[in-house]
Amino acid sequence: MSGTTTAAAGLRRRAAGAGANRWVVLVVLCVSLLLVAVDATVLHVAVPAVTEDLRPGAIELLWIVDTYPLVCASLLILFGTLGDKVGRRRILLLGYALFGVASALAAFAGSAQTLIVARALLGVGGAMIMPATLSILRQVFPDRRERALAIGIWSAVAAVGAAVGPLLGGFLLEHFWWGSVFLVNIPLMLVSLPIGRLLLPESRGAKGGPWDVVGALMAAAGLFGVVLGVKRLGGGELGLFTVVPLVVGAALIALFVRRQRRCAHPLVDLRMFGRPAFSTSVGCIVLAMLALVGLELIAAQYLQLVLGLSPLETGLRLLPLTFAAMAAGLAGARLLRRFGPRRMVCGGFLLTALAVLTLTAMGGSDNAGLLLLGFLLLGFGLETTLFAAYESMLSEAPPEQAGGAAAIGETSYQLGAGIGIALLGSVMNAAYAPGLNGVPGVPASASASAGHSLGEAYEVAGRLGGSAGVALRRAARDSFVHGLHVTLLVSAGLLLLGTLMALRLPRAMQCEAPSAEVELPAPREVAKSRVSA
Repeated sequence: MSGTTTAAAGLRRRAAGAGANRWVVLVVLCVSLLLVAVDATVLHVAVPAVTEDLRPGAIELLWIVDTYPLVCASLLILFGTLGDKVGRRRILLLGYALFGVASALAAFAGSAQTLIVARALLGVGGAMIMPATLSILRQVFPDRRERALAIGIWSAVAAVGAAVGPLLGGFLLEHFWWGSVFLVNIPLMLVSLPIGRLLLPESRGAKGGPWDVVGALMAAAGLFGVVLGVKRLGGGELGLFTVVPLVVGAALIALFVRRQRRCAHPLVDLRMFGRPAFSTSVGCIVLAMLALVGLELIAAQYLQLVLGLSPLETGLRLLPLTFAAMAAGLAGARLLRRFGPRRMVCGGFLLTALAVLTLTAMGGSDNAGLLLLGFLLLGFGLETTLFAAYESMLSEAPPEQAGGAAAIGETSYQLGAGIGIALLGSVMNAAYAPGLNGVPGVPASASASAGHSLGEAYEVAGRLGGSAGVALRRAARDSFVHGLHVTLLVSAGLLLLGTLMALRLPRAMQCEAPSAEVELPAPREVAKSRVSA
């Protein structure tokens, strides 16, 4: 009898330890996400210093900036599904190690080519880390109510990382050389590796045949081509090197889908897309990111080139958007329980559309109050949409497909961002360029050059000088504001389309009884098992 009682007490202690540990696991996963999110934006402010030191050509500079997100987006499905097969913690820890090595290589790169290779390796490490964090989170929090709170914290950390990147980069550049923006990753990796090995649980999907290597490579190559083509479209490039990657990438993705349907043990169970909640959530993520990234890019140009703010002042003006996103992430679990996925995503899209329409009142002069209100509504609305969409997508996916589902969500995020820059950038250019035709005293060739961008228009106006230069500068600024209004209206239309799409989501948050999917041992037991191993 006493033996039974002792065993029962031991089980209760183990359960209590597991309950405590899952929140420690969330902290470790959030640190991982913070590192990847910061690294995605920290280089932006260091580009001038890199250019001055390494003297890269125009193409090399483009690859230095774009290689990381391009490689990361291409490999998300590959490493997400590989984690389901061989172990999600194993992939995450390998990602940590690679991220640290690549950071050191980037920090001390002596040439543009070395920095490009290092950025590619950082992209590989990021692709290993990002889906693993979400899939482990899905396993560690089987109860949907707790999982919603964990995802809210996770998404708030992502918002912090995106905002901290440029500020951290600016601080480091004021005191150190440009390589320090990469070197800061290494201490975090040295801490995260042993802590992750000690505390994170290992989990896998159901063992069902070999991992489809050919399918994984097809998905990676196809996504690489599509993302590359979309990025080049966003930069205004429409030539052979844009069309060919798009066509080849789309063809490879189509072949990948066909292969998965016929494969006995597919990498991604495409039947998940037959579930309205899953496919709708993926579509909502794409639309939300499409609106967010394009608007952030144009807003940054407006603040600097039209209002004349410095880069630091621009970053500070955009901070309310980040704070509002953090608040939405932290409040997301309570809102989801009260309103359900359908009303929460619809409400998020409508609130974002209201923010976009509010920002159409922006003009050629500064209106700090209007911008503050618009950015607060924009950040809260978009994060509400993304949180509820991610939570619905992960909850709808089978636990054994958690890595693949997380990879699909992150890929949708990246594709939405790329398409947003390409689409809204094209709308902006189409509305901006015609306003520079026929400016008095400005030659047609100068007007054509000024029509490429507002920054180039200012350069042309400076070279012209006199009344013609002043007239061109004024016309360019007015045309940019007009183009901004048109782009905001198009964004509002896309957000309303997202509202209609979200009507397919479930009305209520269905909380199934949690199952013991992953056992989280107490830290002392984990340490003992490591020693005995």
